[in-house]
Amino acid sequence: MTLTLNQFLFLVLTFTAVVVAVYIIRFLSQLRRATEEGEKTMVEVRKLIENLNALEGMVKERLVSLGEFVEASKKTAANLSEASFFLTTRVLRPQSKFWPVVLPIASYFWRQFRKRKEKRHGG
Repeated sequence: MTLTLNQFLFLVLTFTAVVVAVYIIRFLSQLRRATEEGEKTMVEVRKLIENLNALEGMVKERLVSLGEFVEASKKTAANLSEASFFLTTRVLRPQSKFWPVVLPIASYFWRQFRKRKEKRHGG
């Protein structure tokens, strides 16, 4: 049985149409699977973004409290600096001429106090 030109062309076009249809169907199937995976990934990304936003809020709160702590530390350091300046300029320097007398007397009384304490407690 011989095929005419029209029959042969129809057969070629039918075969080509089937190949193209199969290709399009496989492409659309793969595209649908990729879309489903993309949707799953987007859900996970949304969850991660929510967690990240919550974490960011916690970090901001901690930074605010840390800033308050740093400011309090600065004030404390400034006050200590002022107190030490006051002690060195107003108390210790003017009385430094008395230290050679006061220090031996203070150490003597301290030793006496410790001896009495040891006698009372049986040491």
